[in-house]
This record gives sequence, structure tokens and C-alpha cells, in this order.
Amino acid sequence: MISYGFRKEIDLPFDKAVEAITEELKKRGFGILTKIDVKEKFKEKLGIDFKNYVILGACSPSHAHKAILEEEDIGLLLPCNVIVYEKDNRTALAVIKPSTAMGMVQNEALKGIANEVEAKLKEAFDSTK
Repeated sequence: MISYGFRKEIDLPFDKAVEAITEELKKRGFGILTKIDVKEKFKEKLGIDFKNYVILGACSPSHAHKAILEEEDIGLLLPCNVIVYEKDNRTALAVIKPSTAMGMVQNEALKGIANEVEAKLKEAFDSTK
């Protein structure tokens, strides 16, 4: 376990894991705003061969709207990152804990929003096996 997110290893192949977490997030009102293929970018920009590693920028529009109304600059901490990568012949999956990320912002109204988002992210995380 990492202090700023939830992490586990699963038996799904990498591509299937990306599909599975994307679908579980969608069921909970999240869309994927960004998808960064780290392997591709390292090859393109650095000439480095790297393992499969993707960063998904997940967003719940209704929660993002509420958060921005409470704290205009909160966009610096959005969207919520979800990562999928290869690790020791398995697939690792991790999601950020919004309560930790937004905890650095001294705004009480954000705590409730962060906790709601975190609960939904955790449900999607737990449902991906």
C-alpha cells in the first residue's frame, strides 16, 4: 500500500486491465480525459525501451465542477490519476487518494468532495480484478 493511493497487482493482462478499470470508472460517472502511454513517450522522446505503463486522467464532471466552484485553482490537482503498468509478470493498478492530494489545500468544503470522489475511485479499483 502507498500512502497517497491504492495499489494492487492483478492477473489481467496489461491491455485488459486498462479496459477493465476504464469500464469500472465509467460505471461510476468518470470519463478518461487523458491517456498517457509512458512507454510510447519514452521511446519517442528519449529513445528508451520501457515496460507498458499508462497514466489515465479520470474525471467525474459533477465533482470537478463542485470542486472548482469551491477552489478555482484546484484544477492544478485534477484530473485524478489512475496508473496501470507491468510489474514482475503481473499487472499493477493504482489510483490516487483525492483526500490526500487535496488535503494540502486549506479548504474545508473540498474535504467532502474529495471523500466522495475517493469512495467512487476505490469502488472502481476494488471491482477491477
